[in-house]
Amino acid sequence: MLPLDDLLVFDLSRVLSGPYCSMYLGDFGARVVKLERPGEGDDTRGYGPPFVAGEACYFLSVNRNKESLALDLKRPEGLALARQIATRADVVLENFRPGALARLGLGPAELLALNPRLIYASISGFGHHGDPAHTPRPGYDLVVQGLGGIPSITGPADGPPSKVGTSIADMVAGMYALIGILVALHARTRTGRGQHVDVSMLDGQVSLLTYHAASFLMAGEAPRRLGNAHPSVAPYETFQASDGWLNIAVGNDSLWRTFARDILGRPELATDPSYATNAARVERHAELMAWLAPLVRARPVADWLAALEAAGIPCGPILDVGQALAHPAVRARGMVTEVEHPTAGKLTMTGVPVRLSETPGSVRVAPPLLGQHSAALLAELCGVDAAAFAQLLEAGVVAVPG
Repeated sequence: MLPLDDLLVFDLSRVLSGPYCSMYLGDFGARVVKLERPGEGDDTRGYGPPFVAGEACYFLSVNRNKESLALDLKRPEGLALARQIATRADVVLENFRPGALARLGLGPAELLALNPRLIYASISGFGHHGDPAHTPRPGYDLVVQGLGGIPSITGPADGPPSKVGTSIADMVAGMYALIGILVALHARTRTGRGQHVDVSMLDGQVSLLTYHAASFLMAGEAPRRLGNAHPSVAPYETFQASDGWLNIAVGNDSLWRTFARDILGRPELATDPSYATNAARVERHAELMAWLAPLVRARPVADWLAALEAAGIPCGPILDVGQALAHPAVRARGMVTEVEHPTAGKLTMTGVPVRLSETPGSVRVAPPLLGQHSAALLAELCGVDAAAFAQLLEAGVVAVPG
């Protein structure tokens, strides 16, 4: 049994935030019907290079365990079929600009009226319920990251603000949508009613500020860029060794005493008032790094890691993407897996990051070709027979591969 295998998800989303959410619903068994535009499909089908056998790696990364229905919502016939599927769905997921689907009769109010048990999940840059002056604005990851404050505290202290290297605003919104959908489904078991799940990318970024926000809101201290140092813990940062980089995380005073005694060979630092407490080390961070950083640079990464691990000090190398994906801990957890694609052959991709002991998720089906399941889905969910489907196909309302 897969824990969500009794759910039908009608996924109207595209690009990253919505597909990232629906991928994990699919991993845990939900049947995900991905709606795409005939002829073009999801925008990310064209995001490349790189491509594999004509398929964009970007698209392939977030669209496994789904079925593709290529249906034109600009045509009345397409809209009617989409509404028919929505009446049977447990979840509708979308990430259009607020109001866009309502104008087509596919908004939350319209579909909840047709299907009162529906969970209608929306992801947008600034939410459906807020200041109307901001809701029409397109929410792109780069823009939302900047508005959310995280780039202001990311990057070298004397350098420019820096976005996070991955599309964190999109993916965090997708994860919050996943949480919202699961919470709303649980509520439905008690009330019998569906509801609208409204997720804002900006809300997600602000939520990640956590202790940085608390420093400002509670203590009036504006966080600043510190490179890879930590504003509240020291030494807890990235160090340059003689042949590379590593992270050293001395996360409490007990670890500091061990670090001073066993790594630095200076047990007197464990009781020196200038360094004995974390607060003192944070206050004297520049002084601490002035002598500690050159010390670390004198030896290679492997030497430091061996000594630190033997002493029980949290540490680790800085791996590139290939090294991270090859790491034994990553492989042992099944976070690299394989699946067979109908045209690209064997694909290697990341695995399922949440492990359940009794009903685990899995990567079962490769990302679909555009319109790969159009005929079968419309026959099953809408009663469209072969002759009617041929007419829709000829009219361009639906599409199939090729």
